[in-house]
Amino acid sequence: MTENPIILADAYRGGMRQLAAGVCLITASYQGQPGGMIATAVTSVSAEPPTLLVCVNRSASLFAMIAESGRFCVNLLSADAQALVDVFSNSARRDERFQHGEWLMAANGAPLCAESLVSFECSLAKIVDWHTHAIFLGEVTAVLHPRSDAAPMVYHNRGFHELV
Repeated sequence: MTENPIILADAYRGGMRQLAAGVCLITASYQGQPGGMIATAVTSVSAEPPTLLVCVNRSASLFAMIAESGRFCVNLLSADAQALVDVFSNSARRDERFQHGEWLMAANGAPLCAESLVSFECSLAKIVDWHTHAIFLGEVTAVLHPRSDAAPMVYHNRGFHELV
């Protein structure tokens, strides 16, 4: 029996809300312009070579920045970074994004969030197209631990929470 695609999509979204995930701020820079977005679709692929995957909607402004520059940074956010989540998850506030928080420049040229628990600098290894999204596979070139002692932020059931 095939379920109605609309009902299945709604059931899928409801089910995925129960999957707790770390909250990441994905950043890149292209032609001197920084960009960023909040993502929970970030996963370790392998340790040798160290590789992460990040899923990005092709309609997101960050998509072209990563595809064109070939570099990005994955910043795992701490629980006290709610202000960054608020501004980076709202496209209407795009001009305000890098005015909040403390920023460094990663060796690969991507903005690095000095308030993150850990930041992974990545070099784009492969792009896999999947319907509305692309899966960016990034080989990790550096790992920094700006605030590894802070509590992580977790997304669960449409809300941001502190993991203690």
